[in-house]
Amino acid sequence: MKRFFVVGLLTASLFCGGFSCEAARYFTQGDNPGSSTPYGDNLKVGKYVQADDAKIYYEVYGKGDPVLVLHGGGVGSPYEMGKLIDALKKNHKVIVMSTRGHGRSEIGNSPLTCKQKADDAVAVLNAAGEKSVKILGFSDGAYTAYEIAALYPERVAGIAAIGAGTLQVGFFPDKMSLSDLEKFDSKFIEEQKKIRPEPERWQEFFDKYMKFWHDMSVGEETFGKIKCPVLLVVGDEDDHAPVITVLRAHQIIENSRLCVIPKSWHTTFLDNYEVTAAAILPFMDSPAKDLTAGKKVAYNSK
Repeated sequence: MKRFFVVGLLTASLFCGGFSCEAARYFTQGDNPGSSTPYGDNLKVGKYVQADDAKIYYEVYGKGDPVLVLHGGGVGSPYEMGKLIDALKKNHKVIVMSTRGHGRSEIGNSPLTCKQKADDAVAVLNAAGEKSVKILGFSDGAYTAYEIAALYPERVAGIAAIGAGTLQVGFFPDKMSLSDLEKFDSKFIEEQKKIRPEPERWQEFFDKYMKFWHDMSVGEETFGKIKCPVLLVVGDEDDHAPVITVLRAHQIIENSRLCVIPKSWHTTFLDNYEVTAAAILPFMDSPAKDLTAGKKVAYNSK
């Protein structure tokens, strides 16, 4: 059985026969029935901000305490998190960005780094007029949220992180082929090419992106610096961020709590939306001062 790492960091690991062969369609701009708003491709409200050498696309919805939403990577799109964004914008100002090399955001020419990803997000926050926000991040987006909190703690009031734990070098593959994705789901690729400012550079970006994540490690050097409240959410069947890696992150992060979602994969917000939303929405609605850490109980401790 052939396995595709359509890294939504990696947004989808697709199985023809295991996970749905329609999985890639969950991350397009039109096939997911979860929302009527085309997040990431809503030109009525979309704006751009210059972040170093790339223009980054973002949208703003609602009013209230601000929340920044960071989608998954590789083939990720803000639209994948549409139902959560719909719920959040009822009580919050929600800032939705397409990360560098995704959707309507440019790739730029500088090397891909964790700091660059954090700085892109900070540029969006500055453009949206926000000094401090809570962040909802999925996979790649969750790792970016960790980096922002580690580098710029004053900018982050809290993080709800879906599918992102400790990470060792080499866990993810170092290649992803656009031609393979075209064979697998030509409609998805066609739709994405229409909105990308540099579609001819998509494979070039995949090469940089996959090498970046293949060589990446995330552990105490990052998690130990995070002081804001963190909600760690993971599906019990997640093979991109196995539960044990998220538990390890929970043990390191000073102010964290852990929620394992039953019968769900990496995209737990799609597989079991009700339970995922029941964990995330109260966290986002609560003042940071009320979000105290869960008790860290050592293995076999009394």
